[in-house]
Amino acid sequence: MQFQNKVAIVTGGGRDIGRAVSLQLAAEGASVCINYANDEASAKETLRLVEEAGGRAILHRADATEAAAVAGMVAATRAAFGERIDVLVNLAGGMVARKPLAEIDEAFFHRVMDLNLKSVFLATQAVVPHMGEGAAIVNFASLAGRDGGGPGASIYATSKGAVMTFTRSMAKELGPRGIRVNALCCGMIATRFHDDFTKPEVRQAVANATPLRRQGHAEEAAAVAVFLASPASAFMTGANVDVNGGVSFS
Repeated sequence: MQFQNKVAIVTGGGRDIGRAVSLQLAAEGASVCINYANDEASAKETLRLVEEAGGRAILHRADATEAAAVAGMVAATRAAFGERIDVLVNLAGGMVARKPLAEIDEAFFHRVMDLNLKSVFLATQAVVPHMGEGAAIVNFASLAGRDGGGPGASIYATSKGAVMTFTRSMAKELGPRGIRVNALCCGMIATRFHDDFTKPEVRQAVANATPLRRQGHAEEAAAVAVFLASPASAFMTGANVDVNGGVSFS
């Protein structure tokens, strides 16, 4: 129970990797604020699973790209669990669509950047004042942030590369306060993201090219995130950790 008496916020915590992170944190003793934006049914199912397993959690609906909504999420967490927040996992994000350069307008550019970068910035800025020595932030970047992403994913890849850089910057800024900041760079994880944006034949080709010859699972990515949030990684900060089955090495 390495998170006993600890409080965590998981943005995008209602489904897929977010659900797995919420469940694993709760199973280790954390009180978890499960944030979601749109998929209320999935978020409620995540809450049910946490509570069924004996964990403690609340749901909070908030658009992580809006400062006022993020502030409300933090306030709700503190009202439910106490003033201190120990863990922030920034999972909210998305690709929106695959578009080549000629089809990208300003609105699309800002939407993707807001989803993936602004959300991390806003949550970090809102939560850090309530963190103390030993707290941890875990961001979700992507393999796309290292290699530029697949066809039509240029802005998504750019936003995730920015998350990687922001992770390093915050590690330097917050380290003297005893707050660690790390990120995951996930490859092909079997989630709704790839159900929506990656063709089955492409997923199979990527799996075949991976040394482990398969896609990853949400629970596997979540386990790394929970490790990075835990005392077990107490001397790690500023790391962008690859979770991709060996398809790419940093």
